[in-house]
Amino acid sequence: MAYAKRIFLFLAINFLVIITLSIILNIFHVQPFLKSYGLDVPSLLIFCLIWGMGGAFISLLMSRQMAKWMLGVHVIDPSTHDPELKRLLQTVHQLASQAHLTEMPQVGIYESPEPNAFATGPSKRKSLVAVSTGLMRRMSQKELEGVIAHEISHIVNGDMVTMTLIQGIVNAFVMFLARILAYIFSGLGKSRDGSSSGGSYFSYMIFVFLFEVVFMVLGSIVVAWFSRFREFRADRGGADLAGKEKMIAALESLKRMQQMHDPQTDKPSFQALKISTRGKSGFMMLFATHPPLDERIQRLSER
Repeated sequence: MAYAKRIFLFLAINFLVIITLSIILNIFHVQPFLKSYGLDVPSLLIFCLIWGMGGAFISLLMSRQMAKWMLGVHVIDPSTHDPELKRLLQTVHQLASQAHLTEMPQVGIYESPEPNAFATGPSKRKSLVAVSTGLMRRMSQKELEGVIAHEISHIVNGDMVTMTLIQGIVNAFVMFLARILAYIFSGLGKSRDGSSSGGSYFSYMIFVFLFEVVFMVLGSIVVAWFSRFREFRADRGGADLAGKEKMIAALESLKRMQQMHDPQTDKPSFQALKISTRGKSGFMMLFATHPPLDERIQRLSER
C-alpha cells in the first residue's frame, strides 16, 4: 500500500511540474523552436532554460513536503514529552543556534532501519532536518550531534539551493545541446522547399533521445563531483559546530553500519542530501554523491 502511494505521489508531482511549466511557457509566449525555415535558437534556449531550471526549482520548493509525503517523515511537535524526540529537538535547535540560523529548522523522524539523516528545504528559513529511526536507535548522543551538525552545515551553506542551480543548469545544457546536435545530424530542414519529411523528424527525435542519454550521463558526473565537494565542506562545518571528535565519531559509526541499507529510501531527490550513501568503487565512483567514508575521516583527522 505504501509503495503504491509513493508511485501515485511521484506521478502526481511530475504531472504538476509539467502543467506548471507549460503554463509558464504560455505566459512567456515561447514559440515552437522548429520552424519551416530552420531552428529558432533563441526560442530553443528559452524553452530549455524554463524546462531545465523550472523543474529543478519546483522540486526544491516542494522538497520539504515531498520528504513528508514520499518518505513518511513525521515532524516532531516542539511540545513533545517523548524523551528521545525531545533530545533530538534540543540537539538540532542548539546546533542551529550555534550556527546563527535565524529560523529553527523543522525536525522530523522517518521509519527506516538504515542509519541516516538528511536536510532539505527551499531556503535556510524553511528547512527540514530528518533523522531515521535506525540512526536514533544505534547512535550515541556524541555521534548523533556529529550527524546533526553535518546536516545543519548543509543548511547554513545553502547546499539545497546550490545543488538545485547546478542540476538546473545541467538539465538546460543537456536539452539545448542534444537538440542542436540532433538537428545537425538528422538533416532536418534541409529540403529545398524548406519543409521537412516525417522520416527526418523521426530521425531527429531519435538523435535527441540518444544525445540526451549521453549528455545526462556526463552531466551526472559533474553534479556528483559538486556533491562530493559539498560533503567535504559539510564535514568541516560539522566539525566546527560540534567538535572534530564528534564528527569523526559519527562517520566511523556510519562506516561500521554501512551494510545496513533500506532501498525504500533511495529517492534521488534526497540521496545527495543524506550524510552517507552506499560506497561505490572504480568507474562508478564518478557517479557517487558522497566521498568514501575513509577519505572523509582521514581529511578531518588531518585538520
